[in-house]
Amino acid sequence: MSKLGNVRRQLTLFAPGEAAASIELVREKADPVQFALIAAHVTLCREDEFAELELSLLRERLARAAPLTLTFGPARRFGGHGILLPCVEGAADFQRLRVQALGATDVREHEAHLTIAHPRNPRAPANQDALLSVLPAPLTLVFRELALIEQRDALPWVVLETLQLARPLATDDPRP
Repeated sequence: MSKLGNVRRQLTLFAPGEAAASIELVREKADPVQFALIAAHVTLCREDEFAELELSLLRERLARAAPLTLTFGPARRFGGHGILLPCVEGAADFQRLRVQALGATDVREHEAHLTIAHPRNPRAPANQDALLSVLPAPLTLVFRELALIEQRDALPWVVLETLQLARPLATDDPRP
């Protein structure tokens, strides 16, 4: 560990727009600790996957990426009192974006999801089963940008850089 302490980085897709606002209302009740650390998001790549990758190469690869559409199903429990929204449509496109970002074909599968409450945090009094039905399902989100984020020790995550996912979608374009 360095003088700076524990530093983690991720490539993250933050929930956009009005949908994010409704998700955040539930997240704040279900897990105020996680709510204070990071906004509603889908983790695209964890640090161990891109630690050796030059950021300029990552930027170049993602400059050719199109917006990503994911649909999430009903909220479900995990790890005891954790709550997540599982991705029910768009998982193949999510994996293709991971492959494109990392520039490798042997990228491990990572299940896209939105975490509402994390089981590593204390269970909040409002984290009750009735809260699960408050979340919209299905919920379709279009992610038009990707953030490189960093967390130092147990402090809130900060955005280091935002990259646009802006390549126009074209059915005859073979690029990933």
